[in-house]
Amino acid sequence: MKIYGHRGAKGEAPENTLEGFIHAYKQGIRRFELDVHLTKDGQLIVIHDQTLDRTTGIAKKVKDVTFSEIAELDARQNTASWSSHCHIPKLSQVIDSCPEVEHWQFEVKTTSKDRLNILCNRLVEYIQANKLQQVCAVTSSNTWFLKELRRRDQSIDIGFVAEYRFPKPLNTAKVLGCEYLCLNYSLCTESLVQETHAQGIHLSCWTVNNIHEMLQLKEKGVDSIITDFPTSALMYFENHGLVSSE
Repeated sequence: MKIYGHRGAKGEAPENTLEGFIHAYKQGIRRFELDVHLTKDGQLIVIHDQTLDRTTGIAKKVKDVTFSEIAELDARQNTASWSSHCHIPKLSQVIDSCPEVEHWQFEVKTTSKDRLNILCNRLVEYIQANKLQQVCAVTSSNTWFLKELRRRDQSIDIGFVAEYRFPKPLNTAKVLGCEYLCLNYSLCTESLVQETHAQGIHLSCWTVNNIHEMLQLKEKGVDSIITDFPTSALMYFENHGLVSSE
């Protein structure tokens, strides 16, 4: 079972910041989940919310601010304790700072179709230009966005993000032709794991922060987990000989 750092390492360092990704990368994390938004000037940046206030205290929407303005902000509010200024990065800065990452999950949140359309174009262009097709999956709960991304480039893996039991997440993933199903871990059953694997789909569960729950998911056959504490999880799994060499 693979371990993905959630928003970098949300429980260990300020979420979706350059400093957080570098922290986890230096501790041996080689798989990450992150969130992508588009700035006013069309830059792909890594941030979870559509607004800046929760992590920076600035009451503005991401779509109304340029990257040069965002780059000046300190993103340490309401996050894990950290001693120094933390930056909201461009997607490219995160990728460049973690060159040996094995796999990324780029999650795109729902917003207006116009914004999603532009974001889709920019993200596909970035993935193509940097030849990331083999090391990333683009995930979303927005089925329209996933269809559009697949239409633009069939070589990029897509994943359906599901928080609720109905409509059945696996059915949606199958209809969309997804390679990944990213599931709220509380919905995961052994039979669902088997059904998902029968369709050739990777099952990734979020957000799993309890070691006991991680072990239960591993026992069920889940392919990967997304956790706020990736370095702690990796250390536990390595110490107990539970990390796959594949």
